[in-house]
Amino acid sequence: MNTPLHHFSELFAQLGLPAEEQEIRQFIAAHTPLAENIALADAPFWTKAQAAFLREEILKDADWAELVDQLSVALRAAPPKGL
Repeated sequence: MNTPLHHFSELFAQLGLPAEEQEIRQFIAAHTPLAENIALADAPFWTKAQAAFLREEILKDADWAELVDQLSVALRAAPPKGL
């Protein structure tokens, strides 16, 4: 497996979201669990531009695709307790 070219925080910055660790944790906690039958890009909390970016990166299997997949997994997990 290749090492991603970008960090998780950079994906959040690319999406125009706060990218500090605590802010990322808060975002994930606020939006989990995302139902398995909803594609990540179709989640209701994205703007049109964010959804297009996520969809495009997966379709192109671009540099961001691995991190987009990680975000999808994180949003489908049960929210951590204490956040």
